[in-house]
Amino acid sequence: MPSFANFRAFYPYYLSEHANRYCRRMHFVGSTLVLVVVALACASGNMNWLWFAPVAGYGFAWIGHFVFEKNRPATFKHPLYSLAGDWVMYADILRGRVKL
Repeated sequence: MPSFANFRAFYPYYLSEHANRYCRRMHFVGSTLVLVVVALACASGNMNWLWFAPVAGYGFAWIGHFVFEKNRPATFKHPLYSLAGDWVMYADILRGRVKL
């Protein structure tokens, strides 16, 4: 995996690792569930719900990579850029810049 000077250089690579629409859909579902879990934890005052956030987010994303994209998630080599990429891609999907 190449190294990147900054997130701006990393993001096109990140998108190329999510070429399969079903992988992107799995990421979108996982990220949405993360938001739901965080909202549920805040609304209920029960912070134990937060344990489910990484399970939902990474669980769906990794299924997308291993089952549909057939590649290894960038999280293993670039965890912070990859986390940022998840949320930038999520926003780009909502804006219609990235297709589901």
